[in-house]
Amino acid sequence: MADVVIRGGMVIDGTGAPARRADVGITGGVISDIDDRVDGTRVLDASGHVVTPGFIDIHTHYDAQVFWDPGLTPSSFHGVTTVIAGNCGFSIAPVRPEHRDLLVRTLQHVEDMQPDTLFAGVPWEDFETFPQYLDAVESRGTVLNYGCYIGHTALRLWVMGDEGYEREATDDELRKMQGVIAEALDAGAAGFASSSSPTHSGAKGKPVPSRIADMREMRSLLEPMQQARWGVVALLPGETIKHSDVFELQRIAGRPLTWTALLTVKGYPWHEKIMEQNVAERAGGAQVWPQVSCRPLVFQMNLREPFTLNMRDSFKELMDTTEAERIAAYRDPAWRERAWKELGGGGFGMNWDSLKVAESATHPDLINRSIPDIAAEKGCTPLDVMLDISLSENLDTRFWSVLANNDEDAIAWLLPQDTVLLGLADSGAHVSQLCDACFATDLLGNWVRDRDVMPLEHAVHKLTGEPAGVYGMSDRGTLEVGKAADICAFDADTVAPGPLRRVRDFPANGERLTADEPIGVRHVLVNGTPIRVDGESVTSSKRPGTVLRG
Repeated sequence: MADVVIRGGMVIDGTGAPARRADVGITGGVISDIDDRVDGTRVLDASGHVVTPGFIDIHTHYDAQVFWDPGLTPSSFHGVTTVIAGNCGFSIAPVRPEHRDLLVRTLQHVEDMQPDTLFAGVPWEDFETFPQYLDAVESRGTVLNYGCYIGHTALRLWVMGDEGYEREATDDELRKMQGVIAEALDAGAAGFASSSSPTHSGAKGKPVPSRIADMREMRSLLEPMQQARWGVVALLPGETIKHSDVFELQRIAGRPLTWTALLTVKGYPWHEKIMEQNVAERAGGAQVWPQVSCRPLVFQMNLREPFTLNMRDSFKELMDTTEAERIAAYRDPAWRERAWKELGGGGFGMNWDSLKVAESATHPDLINRSIPDIAAEKGCTPLDVMLDISLSENLDTRFWSVLANNDEDAIAWLLPQDTVLLGLADSGAHVSQLCDACFATDLLGNWVRDRDVMPLEHAVHKLTGEPAGVYGMSDRGTLEVGKAADICAFDADTVAPGPLRRVRDFPANGERLTADEPIGVRHVLVNGTPIRVDGESVTSSKRPGTVLRG
């Protein structure tokens, strides 16, 4: 008798093998049987459903949320059972007490995390080093399996202090950083993450510390990974670190390297050139995995924290000002003129045609209307429209736009590729601006069932067995006897991400967008423990997740 049996489903085991009708038995948290008929103490009906390994989300920012929301919602609602945090170099450890505020302000600007929420929700007093951080997560427990990179920005602040925001590292500082990385890998870090992206500006609008690092520093910091023979390198190429550099860096590390993000832009076939080079390098032995997304990159923002505009000097200089100072700038005709010029008069870097009003309390007639259309009616610039509406609503007005990944044909071509990973969900980040934690149900419903971009078995492999193999998760990721019972049962005919809604359920009354009503996800189990049954979360004090350590 198994402890739990998932009965009557079509098993897709995550290897890419064809689906087959079978029961799955679970004993002691691991899969004990996959057979035509398995008996057990507790039976979960999966008739008419597909039974797969739990999904793996490799690009999250749950580093802080894991403390106040061990269920890591809404990811767990969508069948995700394992996450990797610390992406983009923004882990919250290591951190010294005197740099907590600086790190929080950095996360505020680059990942849309609210300072009050972070100060209230994270037990900062319980950790400074990266090993202590993993211990703090493990001691409290987590519902999902949890892995985390050591982040480059936190690492620079730890070793260099405030100067990590200012200058190149000395040879002695590089040796110290190498030691901290080695210590983190020894404690079980998922690897090392960094960002060279020009979109990442932190305190006072300055480039985040990782953006200052050159190839000399990156080469040095990847040596501990080669020595440890463990972990994954996660990068955002951009300024000092270019896309063409990732292959050299992967060879230095001797470990898989994944980078974000291989996005599409309609009319601009950049993705084809990237894939051509990557396929050629992979044929030569390179273990480089670009991350692709099935979701268009849709941002909601208000002008209190205008993430997508902060690359411009006029907005950057307002990043750490008071709200009153920001409002005064927005009212100033001279500031408006300068900002409009920096935005290229409506052209450079802004997809104005896709910019629309998302939320407005006092102008409901403007919701979903195009900002350029409203500007044409009023005889002013689109920026003036945004500023005037926002000022009339104390900066609460929200706008949305599609920033990238808007070429559906290109997305359909990329998703099935064997040399890319599914990623860039950004789960836990940009919490008031986007929610792509529902990427798995979107892939299975929108792209696999409705658009037929790949067989269901291949899609499940890309959500489970493939990332598990890259990240060295030998004990999970496929449905096999003896492996951890991370399992999702869903209805392939109806599965979908469901709607987004805005809620205030974070510490200090923090708000977020969330997708908490997925369609067709019936059962989710983590290490054999049901966390969702018949589409509802199971109320339990159990936290069955494991902190994944190398």
